[in-house]
Amino acid sequence: MSMAVNPKPPEKMMFQLTLRRRGISDQAVLRTMEEVPREVFVEPRDRDDAYRDSALAIPCGQTISQPFVVAYMTERLQLHKDHRVLEIGTGSGYQAAILSRLCKHVLTIERYRTLADSARKRLEGLGYYNVEVLLGDGFDVPAGAGDFDRIIVTAAMEQIPDKLLQRLEPGGILIAPVGPHQGAQTLVRAVRTETGFERKDLVDVRFVPALPGVAREM
Repeated sequence: MSMAVNPKPPEKMMFQLTLRRRGISDQAVLRTMEEVPREVFVEPRDRDDAYRDSALAIPCGQTISQPFVVAYMTERLQLHKDHRVLEIGTGSGYQAAILSRLCKHVLTIERYRTLADSARKRLEGLGYYNVEVLLGDGFDVPAGAGDFDRIIVTAAMEQIPDKLLQRLEPGGILIAPVGPHQGAQTLVRAVRTETGFERKDLVDVRFVPALPGVAREM
């Protein structure tokens, strides 16, 4: 007598298949993308579309990145379990949630109070206690936060500030979308070496702009 097994929802099956077809091969990243419930991080009206490979709108004029971009950026960070990671641009908290399952600690900085508060609540509700959500300016990371093994920027910067690069530990990796605020940017990967920084352009992307300061409203 065979036992009935509930199949995965079709959209979850396509979600994983799409990531693999587009070149994501790191098994830890794929497993984490499978386990973190993306539907919790989108607006209620968009939950039926949570696993489509597209960006979705969230409050304050921001977006949650498409799954492939989240997986791609995460894979290129080459995370280890003992890493401290800085994220600039918390948004809904989805990228931080993915990072948290693959490293020791995540400090994520958000300039909109509404987003910071809701992301903190979501992450705590899921038991992702190794994430610290900070309301602040991603262009002015508090000195007391120390340095980081990895830095990920999830909003477009016209150029990577040198003082952000200087927060990388030796051998550390930074990934950020770099380019004009209006139009496409290039995802850039910078590695801190003994003599400076090795920079490599990866793929074209499109992110909302990274803006200095803490937003006065929202």
